[in-house]
Amino acid sequence: MSSLRSDLTSSRVYPEPSYMDDDLFDRLPDSLLLLVFNKIGDVKALGRCCVVSRRFHSLVPQVENVVVRVDCVISDDESSPSSASSSSSSDKSRTPFSALFRLVIGGIVKPLQALGQFLGPTRRSTNGAHPALAVDDPDSSAADSSSFDQSGVTHHSPTQVLKNFNEIRFLRIELPSGELGIDDGVLLKWRADFGSTLDNCVILGASSVIHPGPTKISDVQDNGSDGFCANTNGAVSDDNGSIPDSFYTNGGLKLRVVWTISSLIAASARHYLLQPIISEHKTLDSLVLTDADGQGMLYMNRDQLEELRVKPLSASSASKRTLVPALNMRLWYAPHLELPDGVVLKGATLVAIRPSEQSATSKKEVSSDLSWVSTAFEEPYGTAAKMLIKRRTYCLEMNSF
Repeated sequence: MSSLRSDLTSSRVYPEPSYMDDDLFDRLPDSLLLLVFNKIGDVKALGRCCVVSRRFHSLVPQVENVVVRVDCVISDDESSPSSASSSSSSDKSRTPFSALFRLVIGGIVKPLQALGQFLGPTRRSTNGAHPALAVDDPDSSAADSSSFDQSGVTHHSPTQVLKNFNEIRFLRIELPSGELGIDDGVLLKWRADFGSTLDNCVILGASSVIHPGPTKISDVQDNGSDGFCANTNGAVSDDNGSIPDSFYTNGGLKLRVVWTISSLIAASARHYLLQPIISEHKTLDSLVLTDADGQGMLYMNRDQLEELRVKPLSASSASKRTLVPALNMRLWYAPHLELPDGVVLKGATLVAIRPSEQSATSKKEVSSDLSWVSTAFEEPYGTAAKMLIKRRTYCLEMNSF
């Protein structure tokens, strides 16, 4: 007992080592922190990282991989409840086909006007609210007081959000939805590559998509019939790769023309609105402008970005979009296309588009190499494209617009 007491009285309390006073996080090299920030990517999350410390604030502008997710697009015309209710009631009285035509004439105009507002400088409307809202950030402390709406949420355009990033190489901007308001069950996807003008565009559409399940194919109603009926066992009657005559008489071809024009207008408008971002960020290696619905994707690589900086685009006189040149198009069609995973595309259509001048100079190369068509979409639609290009090819031409 006495020995235990002596041990206790002789014990001493030593102070913590001095290195425990240091922040071990500060010992991480800048290169490792930048690797983490590049994995984060999301511009709003990176904005919050900026306010953590002075070190973070100095490192975030050096991030090379940035993703901008646009939260909402609000135009002046959509602000009044009466206009919204009247438009929704009128939409119900229209057929799906007339609704698609309305997209080309008027329905595309409003979303594209709103796109111009949120990709351009922030402006205030007469009622004190923003005509277009882009990236919401309720925690932003560095925003100007004029960028707040009545709900206290800060709104910035992508151009404003990106102005403090100095070394962006890979930029992805994601819209809240696609511009083309297609009916439920209809498939419409497009991808367009641009330089100073359209390089190529691939469009994949189907009048209806049937997923594998207990529902029989014969029990599913086709949206916009192409005048072709498939057997319940999945076999296609008299399908030799040719388009049936009913495709022309029942509005099938006309519907595909609307899909094509609508997709090209949406793509050219996105391209036009990216000009200020491309001119300000000369370190870009790739730029993608897509949407949360996965409907359309505009892509530009480093060479295409540099081409736009050197050679200004030609704008359409009718609206704020890039002029679409004269085009050569290839069309493949399958009334009934069953994919390996069991998904069935009814009225499956693939359209590959290139400018007429480009097609004339590299006609042999274009005819032999269709990899840019088959790799345009992710699965399962990439497989659908590969299956369709094996079928009979139909050639079309379209004037500049």
